[in-house]
Amino acid sequence: MASSFNFVIGSAKFIFAPIERCLNCKRNFDENMKVLQKLLKELNTVKEVIELRLSAEIHGGTMQTEEVKNWLDDVQRIKTEIEIIEPKAKEKKFLSRVFLGKMVEEKVVELKAFLRKGKAFLGMVKSFKYIIVGGGVAAGYAAREFDRQGLKPGQLAIISKEAVAPYERPTLSKGYLNPNPKAAARLPEFHVCVGSGGDRLLPDWYKEKGIQLILGTEIVKVNLALKTLVSAAGEIFKFQTLIIATGSTVIRLTDFQVEGADAKNMFYLRELEDADKLVESIKMKKYGKAVIIGGGYIGLEVAAAMSINDFDVTMVYPDPWCMPRLFTPTMAAFYESYYENKGIKIIKGTVSVGFNANANGEVKGVKLKDGRVLEADIVVVGVGARPLTALFKGQLEEDKGGIKTDGFFKTSMPGVYAVGDVATFPIKLYNEMRRVEHVDHARKSAKHAVKAIKANETGKELEEYDYLPYFYSRTFELSWQFYGDNVGETLFFRDDNPLSPKPKFGSYWIKDGKIVGAFLEGGTPEENKAIAKVSRLNPPLENLDQLKKEGLSFASKF
Repeated sequence: MASSFNFVIGSAKFIFAPIERCLNCKRNFDENMKVLQKLLKELNTVKEVIELRLSAEIHGGTMQTEEVKNWLDDVQRIKTEIEIIEPKAKEKKFLSRVFLGKMVEEKVVELKAFLRKGKAFLGMVKSFKYIIVGGGVAAGYAAREFDRQGLKPGQLAIISKEAVAPYERPTLSKGYLNPNPKAAARLPEFHVCVGSGGDRLLPDWYKEKGIQLILGTEIVKVNLALKTLVSAAGEIFKFQTLIIATGSTVIRLTDFQVEGADAKNMFYLRELEDADKLVESIKMKKYGKAVIIGGGYIGLEVAAAMSINDFDVTMVYPDPWCMPRLFTPTMAAFYESYYENKGIKIIKGTVSVGFNANANGEVKGVKLKDGRVLEADIVVVGVGARPLTALFKGQLEEDKGGIKTDGFFKTSMPGVYAVGDVATFPIKLYNEMRRVEHVDHARKSAKHAVKAIKANETGKELEEYDYLPYFYSRTFELSWQFYGDNVGETLFFRDDNPLSPKPKFGSYWIKDGKIVGAFLEGGTPEENKAIAKVSRLNPPLENLDQLKKEGLSFASKF
């Protein structure tokens, strides 16, 4: 009887063994399909990064192009083969899955090999928790705030096209052009954060804090979905959180195909390298003739600097008065008169339409639309700037020429922030979206974005950015500040005290019966604080005549 039982058991094992093997095959098939899908997802990411690198045409010297293209073709082939397998696998037909099992196993092995090869093509990818792209003022202030909020070594990198650590850019049109070698501003004197009364952050500071300064490196391709940046040299950087601080670039006359605009000794002022070239030309063309194209910030500041450098200076701008976006005609009349008393000639209501050059290609004349030709040894162009947002086109929401953010400088892409010139953000005071090009906003927006990043990580609450627009300038012995909004009716006031050592005057802007903005030339620190306060408070006005009578003293009451 025992032998009969053993015979039955043996027969059962013989009969069910193939079934058990089939069941094991099914389990292995399901597991392998999961592995296959995971590997395929990873391979797609590597493929997209490699294509990103190739599309920027920056792979020369870092990749074997033909080999990479063959690899991309093979990846496409295996993806197509897997696309054929997947629908069959979903049919849930027992025998279909069993027979596909061997093929899936082979594809898993093949995918792993492709992944290894793809990663080898990419080489070492540098990864950071935080990356700031752009190395201007905002980058330096953001780095300081990261340090204050708590930062581990190796977490932060600043990638900058410039070859130097972040510095206070406004110095370039002021102290940097001082003709006195002992008084002229030079690095490391004006590294951030001296512009706001803080310590200078020298290159060694970043090293001590474990912050990697990646200088002389231009980012030419960005894929925010992949959290990937590609440099002009083919380097690849991965981030978890990105701060876009690319700032602005100058508008060039060559952009409009102006005749002769590529002549030598024609300058734009944005970066340290620009300022160095201008300083060298000032030395070479001492006591020469300088023509300044533009009547805005740069135009006024550089015209003053060139005059101090003993140049015969002429300003040319198309507007009826200088700084038309801020100055009223009355205010502008004062500055134009002041400049003319310094020997600076001003030509308004016309534009440059071309430039003459000598046999060496150096600029010699500026042709105006009205037919005049101005002699020139140096030409400095300051006709505006545009935000550097091209890298992010189609990847982020935009508004009013900038990258749209919320009150914490978050963009439409999670983990991506934009600060400074490139950010279009909500101004709470006026309940509207604006983009502000000024160093004060660059500093403050950078700090607030870092606070927002850290608050998001820790779950802490943070108030939205509450910015009061602020602009200032210093030329010759003059110094003015403006706060608030320059909309509505204006009321000009003047200090008639004959004992005042410097000119002192200002203007209020009044809208809907409230003061919304204030300007002051020659103010003391206390007086400048007063006009800032009144511009934020927006006090209602009961008597306009009384305001006119009180002038600056009205602001001092708050």
